[in-house]
Amino acid sequence: MNYRDVLDSLTPEVYQSLKRAVELGKWPDGRTLTQEQRHQCMEAVIAYEHKHLPAEQRTGYIPPKPHTHCGGEGEVADAEQPLKWK
Repeated sequence: MNYRDVLDSLTPEVYQSLKRAVELGKWPDGRTLTQEQRHQCMEAVIAYEHKHLPAEQRTGYIPPKPHTHCGGEGEVADAEQPLKWK
């Protein structure tokens, strides 16, 4: 069984268990995750979410900020605009 097969066989319960293990840094039985285990669990969680959840529900999702573009309504696209530093 390869990595892809393992990811395809993840159930929602296993996903939740892996996610919790990454959050707490330990397995349900209390044993501490190694760095490698934490890394692999995180990869599995991200892969599961990418396949089964919409972007807004995935770990680490940051909603886009509203913005305006240069040359918006009432502006001439060819006119020089001052650069605004924030």
